[in-house]
Amino acid sequence: MRLRSATAADVDELVAFSRQSFTRAFGHLYAAEDLAAFLDEYRSPDRFSAIIADPDKVLTVADQDQRIAGYSTVEFGARFDARPDPHPRSPCILGQLYCEPGHGIGSALLHRAIDQARQRHCDAMQLSVYSENFGAQRFYQRFGFRHVADIDFWVGQHRDDEFLYELPL
Repeated sequence: MRLRSATAADVDELVAFSRQSFTRAFGHLYAAEDLAAFLDEYRSPDRFSAIIADPDKVLTVADQDQRIAGYSTVEFGARFDARPDPHPRSPCILGQLYCEPGHGIGSALLHRAIDQARQRHCDAMQLSVYSENFGAQRFYQRFGFRHVADIDFWVGQHRDDEFLYELPL
């Protein structure tokens, strides 16, 4: 497995991988029209192209056997407003982390994201995790993330209960 920054050449494969990953993990929770609206807005070629082009965002892909086996996005200079005081001064957001199971891909992507945040002098990394995604919660807790607030996450007209997790850096 190799971690690298995404390029414009990755966009089509990222769209397919991200849509499949999200649908496999969460698609059963939503009406078809809500899922389709979410995927069209947040897992689109335009969205991934914009992330790749933005100097305040980093999109990392995990290549395995010449195909994408995972990816993560980090947005610098961003924060969740729901975080109770005291707020970190300079947080970043881990917006997405999806990968094939096993092989340590998720851990490698998260280690790289944390390293990137430290290099940019962030004092915390924040992320949103579905309240019933217990496996993801355990994964992030192993890295030192803690639940700091309850937030909403919208997929079309459907609201999910989410947890805001934060890692002091």
